[in-house]
Amino acid sequence: MDTALPPVRPGIGVEEARIDALLRQERERYAASHPRSAELHARGRRAFLYGTPLHWMQLWPGDFPVYMAEASGARLRDVDGHDYVDLCLGDSGSMFGHSHPAIAAAVAAQAARGVTAMLPSETGLWVAEELQRRFALPYWQLATSATDANRFAIRLARMVTGRDKVLVFQGNYHGSVDETQVEFGPDGRMQPRTNVHPNGMDHQRTTRLVEFNDIDALERELAHGDVACVLTEPLMTNVGMVPSTPEYHVALRAATRRHGALLIIDETHTISTGPGGCTRAWNLEPDIFVLGKAIAGGIPCAVYGVTADLARRVWEVKPPVAQGGERRFIHSGFGGTLVGNQLSLAAVRATLEQVMTEANYAHMTELAGRLARHVEAEVARHRLPWHVTHIGARAEYMFTARPPRNGSQAKLGRHGALESLMHLYLLNRGVLITPFHNMVLVCPQATADDVDRHNRVFSECLDALCAEGLQ
Repeated sequence: MDTALPPVRPGIGVEEARIDALLRQERERYAASHPRSAELHARGRRAFLYGTPLHWMQLWPGDFPVYMAEASGARLRDVDGHDYVDLCLGDSGSMFGHSHPAIAAAVAAQAARGVTAMLPSETGLWVAEELQRRFALPYWQLATSATDANRFAIRLARMVTGRDKVLVFQGNYHGSVDETQVEFGPDGRMQPRTNVHPNGMDHQRTTRLVEFNDIDALERELAHGDVACVLTEPLMTNVGMVPSTPEYHVALRAATRRHGALLIIDETHTISTGPGGCTRAWNLEPDIFVLGKAIAGGIPCAVYGVTADLARRVWEVKPPVAQGGERRFIHSGFGGTLVGNQLSLAAVRATLEQVMTEANYAHMTELAGRLARHVEAEVARHRLPWHVTHIGARAEYMFTARPPRNGSQAKLGRHGALESLMHLYLLNRGVLITPFHNMVLVCPQATADDVDRHNRVFSECLDALCAEGLQ
């Protein structure tokens, strides 16, 4: 008699056959209950280059994406009439809830008064002064996305240092900045990121790549003397959450100063930590600070701030005003006609003034902790070698016993079929989480009942995964 155990992927703790069987069931259930979304997606495939306005929208776990009808706060309704607790929140773009009343009112009022005129306004001054206060950097500019803000930050770094290279970390998240689209290949050498076309970019000239938390590697690569800037998140969020070690940020700041490289901290995702992000909570000292996505409640906008010293160095290269009575064009590759438009500024002001508050963050953090504690208890109950990382309003469960130290370790802990199953199991029962990995966000309008709905379905999913015998 064959007594061999069913195959279990090392570190996952769940039978592969059970994952596959449950995933088939959930895909059938999804297809049967979302006919209108299927119909619309068939139309989309005839109209959009990749089926949807943004091809990422197809990365949900079913054979076609959910088509939304409306969303408010922590709730979303699709075109088939299903209601969801939304813990994805546009992958952080709606971190503070869909159509927050304060932001919606500000946007509606401004839309009636003018959207864009390529002129400054008093609202813009209020925004800049509040950014100064909140993040302790004296000079600010706007962009239309965090990707653009990061591009502009890199351009500033190259302007003042005369160097070409950007140092980034394996598994990084910084939008679609070309210089960052790299990874370590099987031979340990840097190569273009899988499924991202190099598009003429000579990464050997523009980029250095190291593992997160590896201080020795950081020192080694900075010692070449050709790095204009280090572009990093306070903790990694793109391949699953990778916390920084206690000594990492102190060493990073010291090394960049010693080797003459600027430090850019991108808090587009980690602003979920608190009203001042990790930068304020952890007393970080970036030369350039970048924040996008949620800063305008989902309206396309980003901000970036610089130190007084960096501003002085920039002005030496490009003076801030015309001199000698002559108007000089100082474009320098920064901007865009819609940058700083009045609609975005109204949304940013409402977000900073009424939404990104200590009270809202306390509520978000408490509920995210409630979710994380339940997941930890259920993982322990089923004796699964998984872990949960929780920081502020953000939590993530991953299929390794301990949090990874770097992007490569995080990638090894990924399991595409298991992630798809969990996402689809939750979705079929009215809970949305970020489709790219197991990340959840809790917005200010979420309630304990919303979080408990996730927790109940999560428990049911683990019970189904860990039950004896295959269905």
